[in-house]
Amino acid sequence: MKIHDVNEDITPNRRRKRLGRGRGSGHGKTSGKGHKGHQSRAGYSRQATFQGGMMPVVRRVPKRGFNNRFALTVAAVNVGDLQEWFEAGAEICPDALKTRGVLTSRYDVLKILGDGDLDKKFKVSAHRFSKSAQEKIEKAGGEVVVLPGKAPVVKNKQKPVKA
Repeated sequence: MKIHDVNEDITPNRRRKRLGRGRGSGHGKTSGKGHKGHQSRAGYSRQATFQGGMMPVVRRVPKRGFNNRFALTVAAVNVGDLQEWFEAGAEICPDALKTRGVLTSRYDVLKILGDGDLDKKFKVSAHRFSKSAQEKIEKAGGEVVVLPGKAPVVKNKQKPVKA
């Protein structure tokens, strides 16, 4: 291919295809739509998943599980990790964890979990704490601060009793 071949078949102002203008035009009678069938009819449109009447892949593949799009994304950090990452007496909050590079992805709620040992004194701020994490932080002489945030949705499962 040479540079003068690049734009050879590109017509900048191509004339539109004039359908239904006689047999001599090459697009007369059925106007390129063939005989009968769906595509020859007015208002025809095909679904993106259509596979010629065969059961589409979208419907053949089984659905599995459940995806709750309203669920909160919870970022979890263990007490043992706080022991490694921070000095004694540090104030640990979501911003401090973000600057440390611990929390990199988007989340709705930060939860501190109780895995690991803790002997340093911290002031820890988070949206949620597990019972064991809260006990370990307070046992080490630290302080637990619960941040306001998105509360978990708890629905009452009992139906009202009609009198």
